[in-house]
Amino acid sequence: MHPLLSGKSGEKLLLLGNEAIVRGALEAGAAVAAAYPGTPSSEIANNLFFISNEENSPIYFEFSTNEKVAMEVAASAAAAGVRSLTCMKHVGMNVASDVLMTLAYVGVKGGMVIVTADDPSMHSSQNEQDNRIYARFSNLPMLEPTSPQEAKDMTIRAFEISEELELPVILRTTTRTSHVRGPVELGPLPENVKRVGKFEKNPRRWVPVPAVARIRHKVLLEQAEKAQKLAEASDFNVVIGKGEFGIVASGVSACYVEDALMELGIEEKVRFLRLGFPFPYPKRLLSEFLKGIRKVLVVEELEPFLEDEIKVLLKDLGLSMEVYGKGTGDFSRMYEFDPQMVKRAISRFLNVELVEEEMPDLSNLPPLPLRPPTLCTGCPHRETYNAVKEALKEIGEEERAIYPTDIGCYTLGLLPPIQMADYLLCMGSSVGSSAGFSVSTDQKIVSFIGDSTFFHSGISSLANAFHNKHKFCLVVLDNSTTAMTGHQPNPGIEITPPGYDHPRIPIEDVVRGLGIKEVYKINPYKKKSAVETLKEALSKDELTVVISEAPCILYYKKFGGKK
Repeated sequence: MHPLLSGKSGEKLLLLGNEAIVRGALEAGAAVAAAYPGTPSSEIANNLFFISNEENSPIYFEFSTNEKVAMEVAASAAAAGVRSLTCMKHVGMNVASDVLMTLAYVGVKGGMVIVTADDPSMHSSQNEQDNRIYARFSNLPMLEPTSPQEAKDMTIRAFEISEELELPVILRTTTRTSHVRGPVELGPLPENVKRVGKFEKNPRRWVPVPAVARIRHKVLLEQAEKAQKLAEASDFNVVIGKGEFGIVASGVSACYVEDALMELGIEEKVRFLRLGFPFPYPKRLLSEFLKGIRKVLVVEELEPFLEDEIKVLLKDLGLSMEVYGKGTGDFSRMYEFDPQMVKRAISRFLNVELVEEEMPDLSNLPPLPLRPPTLCTGCPHRETYNAVKEALKEIGEEERAIYPTDIGCYTLGLLPPIQMADYLLCMGSSVGSSAGFSVSTDQKIVSFIGDSTFFHSGISSLANAFHNKHKFCLVVLDNSTTAMTGHQPNPGIEITPPGYDHPRIPIEDVVRGLGIKEVYKINPYKKKSAVETLKEALSKDELTVVISEAPCILYYKKFGGKK
């Protein structure tokens, strides 16, 4: 039995923040979950996937083709009164935002939790957007844990709030809270999970044509006021200490503040407001907090989400007070914080002497060699790149070629010695950007997309390219898995995990179904024939698609090559 199912009430387990969210969802009686994998959220989906395959599993889970679809699956389940969850990395929320903004209007019946895992410092992402802004944008309540225990507890509470307000609730984590490991006290698992709901037809709620949407927007704003009252009274918002100076923080930054206050020995000098339910802004709580201090330091990664609200609130209260944080240069709007950075800022803010730890003298040691990320030894993508490069060289197009690329392991093709990644925006953008290049340049365009990304957001762009007669060669790197995020399945996989009996959708059939005639398949390990096929495809003055089929070498070894 999966350990997150077998743990008993009262027992303590050492869990990742993401694992704690899964346990919280199980304790809350969530029965439906859907996701598209994306670091730093991947462990949530991975664990739910394995749990859903257990005998008598309490939850249905699917890896959806993209985050928009995943949110639609979870939202409709919640509309039928069944508790549901969807999770994604921060940029996944962009894909799902079309659903999110209207979902906030129609709401839910069963509890629904939306986990967004942000990635300050971009450990595995193309940007570091602050998804707290989506809470404000959509007027949806948001919780933000500081530890695995809070991650579990907040997940449970989020389902309760969701049902109380009939709104989805956002649970926002960051890389450090997703991947930190800590003790979590388990609660009881429900004996009976509501697996089957009933959708009650009500077009004046569930079908937001303009006349309905106008009414539902009013309802949303009314529910947002109720959510604010819940935030005001929430046990997740805590004031610590009674000093004359104030510090406000949320998320992992709050952990750094607590450590710094203790290490500097100044707990009694500071009033510290730790916000675990930061949106809707608990204005009454913030007002009372601000009235009792002389100045305030706001500690939060990325955007000045709390800092700006505090400045507005001070203006409304008629208080003149210096707000320290990003506006004063104490913190940056870029990258994640670390404990020492926060400690230094607090020592400056309070004019407290900081004794820096003496670092050992390492001047006599040579610098550590750099180890940039690289494609795995034996990776089929490497062989595909080499074959494309050789084919272009033989037809005399290597110098003119440009390479739009996409999100996946193969993005590492930008590094030497391959250097075949020239332009990237987001999932699926290799196809759309190739279309743009085809009408604005006379260069040879060879774009790359993975099999999972093809299903995620490549198909509609490819339909557009064919319909509008764009001319480029799309190379689909089909390694039979979603490799970058941990070998999750996708609709095109041929090598399946044990017990995975979902029907396969061959990429070739999809491409031909769009009407594209020039479709080729290669095995990149058979270099001579691959190069010849690529030469033919690359010589065409029209849209061509080359499907490079060879399994991820690690995935192949993992499942022994068994289908």
